[in-house]
Order: sequence, then C-alpha cells, then structure tokens
Amino acid sequence: MLDKLGWRKTDKQNATLEDRMQKLDPNSVPQHIAIIMDGNGRWAQKRALPRVAGHHEGMKNVRTITRCANKIGVRVLTLYAFSTENWKRPRKEVEFLMRLPEEFLTSFLPELMELNIRVSLIGEMDSLPGHTQKAIQNAMDTTKDNTGMVLNFAMNYGSRREVVLSVKEIVAQVQNGTLSLDDISEETISSNLMTAALPDPDLLIRTSGELRLSNFLLWQLAYSEFWFTDVHWPEFSEGNLLEAVESYQSRNRRYGGLKGE
Repeated sequence: MLDKLGWRKTDKQNATLEDRMQKLDPNSVPQHIAIIMDGNGRWAQKRALPRVAGHHEGMKNVRTITRCANKIGVRVLTLYAFSTENWKRPRKEVEFLMRLPEEFLTSFLPELMELNIRVSLIGEMDSLPGHTQKAIQNAMDTTKDNTGMVLNFAMNYGSRREVVLSVKEIVAQVQNGTLSLDDISEETISSNLMTAALPDPDLLIRTSGELRLSNFLLWQLAYSEFWFTDVHWPEFSEGNLLEAVESYQSRNRRYGGLKGE
C-alpha cells in the first residue's frame, strides 16, 4: 500500500508513524537538519550487490526522507551528497554518482513543486560535469519561487575549502576598503560562507555507524545536536528520522550557558 507520503507500510505501521508525528512538539522541531548519508556501499555489500546499486537505493531514500522532514515542519534539510574528497573514488563510481542528480531531480521535480519545496546547493558547481550542473540548475530555477522547505544539497562540497574561500572573500573586502579589519566578526565569516542564506543546523544526523564529521559544515555545526545511528542510509526510515527528532526534543540546548538562564 502506497500512502500520501509514499510509504509502503501496513495500516498499523502508518498509524504508528502518524501518532509519533502528532506527539512531536511543533515548537521544538529542528528548523535545519543536516544529514551525512553514509553506508550505501556497505548496504550493497551485505547483499552481494555492486556499490552503485547502494547509491541508487540511497538516492531513492532521499525522496522518502524529504517528504517526512517536510511533513513534520523542518524548514531546511541539508544532505551531504558528494564531498570534495569523493573524487578519489573509482572513476566508474564517480561517473555513476554524477548521473544520479539528473535522474532524481527529473523524477522528483513535479512533487517538489507540489510540496512547495525549494532546491538549493552548497559546493563548487563549476567543477561538476555539464549534465549534472544542468540538472541541478534546472531544479533550482524551477523551484526558486517556492516558499516551503529548502532541500539543500552539499555537492562537491568540503567545509575547509568553504572556509578558505570565505577568508579570501573577506581579505578582498578589506583590501578594497569595503570592510574594516576591526569590523571582522563571527557574523562576517558566517555571511561569507556558502550557507549564508540558511540558519545553522539544529541537528546533525550521520548514518552507518561512523562517528566523525568528514569535513562537513565544520563552522556551522558548532552548537548543533548530533545523532548517530548504525543504520545504513538506504535503510534509514521515516521512523529513524522521527527517533532522531524525538531525541533532539528531549535535550536541553544551553549554548554554553546554564539551564534557565
């Protein structure tokens, strides 16, 4: 059975998910969730499948999690799709990964429009293959006037590279006289990052049992809550997302202060 969210679940399972959604505190839903989608290759290996099969299954799961995040009121969903380090992978695998955005965005675009979701990108798009750039740009152009959740892909993205580019831009502003050295602040750096138009993530999720950031949003995650799971990304379900949000809502975010201050 395929329900309005695209879930293939029994009536009982759907009811349980809906019930859990209803119990979430709407005033404490993380406004920005960032996800390191890890474990596609391991998922495929467990099934004696090629790694690309895992990537394809992982791509399909992006659709499922996007719908769920949108339904519970998340305002920004950032997905680490391809890092600057991923170019080191075998050529055939990289070529396959570069084809996925075209397939995914073409098939999902009508629903993104229906859901009022806007597509955005952080990363250096100019270094991507032409067909990948075209698919991403088309999705961004088509959804640019949507006012709902932002589906933000980190593609050819590396956080240290992002900081270097930010520093270069700030230095240029000082050199041309539009910025004073004494006026440089944390806000100056944030406003020159690729995420300048977005709030910092409230919650970081990483799948597949890894406990590191892997050069992802190093500046922006300074006060984010972290949630790790052993579940591989292709198997990461709506229920897993709700579990992460439930954990987030049980925590006391003090930002360096004390509770009640």
